[in-house]
Amino acid sequence: MRGMVAGAMILLSAASASAEDAGPAPASPAAPPSPPAANMQEPAVGDHWTYRITDEISGSVTSTRTVVVTELSKNEVTTRFDVTGTGRSGMIVYDRSWDVLSDDVFRYSPNDGTGVHLPLTAGAQWKFAVDSVNSNTGATFKRTGTGRVTGKETITTKAGTFETFVVETAFTSRNVRNPARSSEIVLKTWFSPDVDHWVRRNAVVRNGGHLVRNETVELVEFGRKK
Repeated sequence: MRGMVAGAMILLSAASASAEDAGPAPASPAAPPSPPAANMQEPAVGDHWTYRITDEISGSVTSTRTVVVTELSKNEVTTRFDVTGTGRSGMIVYDRSWDVLSDDVFRYSPNDGTGVHLPLTAGAQWKFAVDSVNSNTGATFKRTGTGRVTGKETITTKAGTFETFVVETAFTSRNVRNPARSSEIVLKTWFSPDVDHWVRRNAVVRNGGHLVRNETVELVEFGRKK
């Protein structure tokens, strides 16, 4: 079943990591987060985003992950991710709308369907159908789903305050060899054009109707190579 949900868990599934020590309470109220420091509307090599991943079921922080752009072409954005404190890393290739094309083991045709269809506009809707193949095992999965822009929200995280578009994506993934085995995934993404990435993303995964995962990634730091 892991293969059915692998694409949906980009930036969500990672090796466990301890939550940061909050330390002593500050003597005075903390200053409000500053606005984004750099306009990153077009990707560039060296752009990077660091996320804290929380298991919403247990309430615990499970890991911290940094994604950095390593290579660009007309149609693709190649990134490397590193999971803090674990030595784990990998490569994810996106199209220019942040749909996944490949993530190490899996290959998606035409893409994984979890992108945001740039440029974003309020009320936009789309459908997608995807074939995904595990290049190690040959296992094939089919997914069908929909995406829509439901509105705009101002989001504040440790990284700052951002104006975001809210994108809701829902799809079902089935094993071609055993169609009765299916996963249902719902993503809610808060995407900031100013930093060219999501500042928050929640994924809810059900297998056969049963909840197995509810995770949120939230931006804690970002930047552009100087």
